[in-house]
Amino acid sequence: MAVKPIYNCYHPVLNNPTIPFENIDGEAIQVVQDLFDTLKSISNGVGLAANQIGINRSALVIDLMQVKEYRSMKPLAMINPVIEHFSDNIVEMEEGCLSVPDLYEGVNRPESIVVSYYDVHQKHHREEVSGYLARVMQHEIDHLNGILFYQRFTPLKKTLTKNKLKKIQKGLLLPDYPFVTAEGELINP
Repeated sequence: MAVKPIYNCYHPVLNNPTIPFENIDGEAIQVVQDLFDTLKSISNGVGLAANQIGINRSALVIDLMQVKEYRSMKPLAMINPVIEHFSDNIVEMEEGCLSVPDLYEGVNRPESIVVSYYDVHQKHHREEVSGYLARVMQHEIDHLNGILFYQRFTPLKKTLTKNKLKKIQKGLLLPDYPFVTAEGELINP
């Protein structure tokens, strides 16, 4: 089991696009396993992108089993995911992020998407998804593209959350799990 610390949203690894895997080999499988191990160690997470644990590669995991409507859905690993299409219907829903402690705000996102990705068995998938799963996928794929959810806030929400984001940047708001600050310092609660 390899539980990794979560990186602060202001750390450089989270502000640049990740590098796709050329091959789905032992390295990709290890990244996915580390993501699952880390996500399982945090009680309130439903998704995690590789750069959130300091790995600049294009992989993410989603585990919605704690969400009532998705209890029967198996945890999902996505390697080199790409959103091919966004629906025109936009829905606002509250989001949070393990890399942005203690910030929860409504974000407008398309209600459904068409996404393609590879699984750990090198199988290509192309799926249309909607609802909460589509939202989580968009949030995590944004991470892989160097985009954080607060960058999608309306101008008013950006103004209202500015002070909290400054506290997060300075390391004044910390989660209850191992966390790497914007400067690269590891904080163990």
